Amino acid sequence: MGPQHSAVRPGPVAGPRTDEELARGLAAGDEECLAAVYQRWSALVHTLAWRSLGDVKEAEDVTQQVFLGVWRGRLGFRPERGTMGGWIVGITRRTIADALSARTRRLHLVAAAGAALHVADPAAHRPDAALDRVLVLSELARLPAPQQRVLRLTYYEDLTQTQIARRTGWPLGTVKSHARRGLHQLRRSLRQGEPADHYT
Repeated sequence: MGPQHSAVRPGPVAGPRTDEELARGLAAGDEECLAAVYQRWSALVHTLAWRSLGDVKEAEDVTQQVFLGVWRGRLGFRPERGTMGGWIVGITRRTIADALSARTRRLHLVAAAGAALHVADPAAHRPDAALDRVLVLSELARLPAPQQRVLRLTYYEDLTQTQIARRTGWPLGTVKSHARRGLHQLRRSLRQGEPADHYT
């Protein structure tokens, strides 16, 4: 079984190894090879993530995810297709893209519902976007449980509606309905300044 998060920051590994040796060791499930791979490329991965995300904590999270991805996908490395460093950079780019997508989805939820605040009061000035976020999250918490679950899975776990249907066991049409009604409720509640109705 693969290492847990705590195993991704291993101690020093004696002696440099070639990419070929590391690839063979990873394929065989040698965690010392994962340690060597981490030591060799983690700084590069973190730098790429930080430059793209602009957030140290998110960059650290991406770095951890990348090397967990290296471990879990170790049998997918093909030396004939390129270097291990290039393979790891590819995983890094995909992980960064996923992080940016998840961030965009979270912001979209706030924008989709929070826009109603400005519709309700066009003269209002809200230079602090955090206020809108707090208000939207407060109203989200008031939604009926099914609607709240669908929106949270969509915007916080970055799942598609098909994936949500599989996760919840609900028909796809039901998931779409909860998503549509949930956003409608958020917009209406924010426009009227009233709590979301508790109906399913």
